[in-house]
Amino acid sequence: MTSPIGVTAILLAGARPIPDPLARAAGVAVKPLVPVAGQAMISYPARVLADHPAIARVVVLTQAPELFAADPQTAWIAEHPKILFETSGNGIASSLLALMDRADQTFPLLMTTADHVLLDAEMIDQFVDEAAGADIAVAMVERRTLLARYPQSRRTWLKFRDGWWSGANIFWFGSAKARPVIALWQDVEQDRKKGWKILAAFGPLALIGAVLRILTLRGGIARIGRRFGLEARLVAMHQAEACIDADKPDDVVLIEGILAGR
Repeated sequence: MTSPIGVTAILLAGARPIPDPLARAAGVAVKPLVPVAGQAMISYPARVLADHPAIARVVVLTQAPELFAADPQTAWIAEHPKILFETSGNGIASSLLALMDRADQTFPLLMTTADHVLLDAEMIDQFVDEAAGADIAVAMVERRTLLARYPQSRRTWLKFRDGWWSGANIFWFGSAKARPVIALWQDVEQDRKKGWKILAAFGPLALIGAVLRILTLRGGIARIGRRFGLEARLVAMHQAEACIDADKPDDVVLIEGILAGR
């Protein structure tokens, strides 16, 4: 499949209400400015997104755009012709809904996070190719894919009939039909690490299916999509690195080792 041209990439670079331990340890104001292998972590995904031919523009969502313009390591992001900053609210979902409601915003949207340091063009190629045409899609990595390469890596896993899955922090919103799902996400956003609460919000069939392990993840996502009258897809990422984000000190050590190998 040929990747669509004209995707808007949304790069989440906000701060949570509770001070981030990595930012505090590094002595920086917000987590996206934490250095990883000598660069602010946001620089890695920002550059990959800006350089990718399918990405028309990159929107950085953050509560404090001035921090990135003032930092010598990230000033280039504020000056890049393909990148613009938008001031976000306190929640991801509410900020995304506000962006989608803008008159000048077009679809599709690809969303990822500033701590996705290992994001590369191959991941974007796979995700965009497999998500194209869907109203909503989510990237996940199956546990065997990760542990085959990085057995020391610790993730949060959801178990389904087709395996144990962890999020890869890449999302696709192909049309305005995704809006009701994002509105529901807004309601459960504070519980994003508690998989059963998210499943319960999507309905009893999804919750029971997960608990009894009678659903595959792919089938469960498709079923949830049908409930909302849209096409929803799982994109099972080929690369183990897709679900390794810079969330803890151990993650940073692992990521720096991977970057050194590249």
